[in-house]
Amino acid sequence: MNPRITEKPAPTAARRRNKPFTSTNGPLPPLENGDRLSRTEFERRYAAQPEILKAELIEGVVYMASPVRVRRHGSPHSKIIIWLGVYLEATPGLEIADNATLRLDLDNEPQPDVSVWIDGGNAFVDDDDYLQGAPELLVEVAGSSAAIDLNQKLQVYRRNGVAEYLVLLTHEQEVRWFSLAAGETVQIEPEVDGMLRSRVFPGLHLQPTLFWQGDLAGVLAVLRRGLAAPEHAAFVERLRMNNLSL
Repeated sequence: MNPRITEKPAPTAARRRNKPFTSTNGPLPPLENGDRLSRTEFERRYAAQPEILKAELIEGVVYMASPVRVRRHGSPHSKIIIWLGVYLEATPGLEIADNATLRLDLDNEPQPDVSVWIDGGNAFVDDDDYLQGAPELLVEVAGSSAAIDLNQKLQVYRRNGVAEYLVLLTHEQEVRWFSLAAGETVQIEPEVDGMLRSRVFPGLHLQPTLFWQGDLAGVLAVLRRGLAAPEHAAFVERLRMNNLSL
């Protein structure tokens, strides 16, 4: 046990609920679910407890993840990473991060399941090796976290300028893909063929039925048809020209 934590009791639950807490002197209290903290204090406590694998600060409140189950999280998470990896391999100029801490603003430091951003765009890796700014696409695999993923996080991402937000609802076996452009939240609806198509990344197509059936080969075949479209080639050329101008 870390002796620094036991030397002095943590702030009372009432104090944590009423206002953000920032420690100045003495040992750091443990990071606990429901704490109200400044982002600086959240980072201090999180860094002091490496055994905690995932904790997020959303609107100044700490949320700590439940144990990760295979079918509810691990398997769909892996498949969506493969899907995005194939897209990135065909689209130079993009970056991807799995479970990377994202510094959005002073009250929000989420840890999205996947972040995708344009190199030289709105997001960047800062000097502390954190992702900062607004990635073009964020992905969450939502089982027990569905309530916060579809409410608080959705509003936080919209307010901070994230362009698209993809949520995989594992209990319902649904995909909700949101466009957050121009300060508005619009859900991207399936087209006649049942396909969901990104408005930011041309050629990034997802067939939800195949995804939930576990047909990864079918999901990737759909994606590759999108990658063969002229609009994807034009997008790759725009990224190439942008990189040359940096």
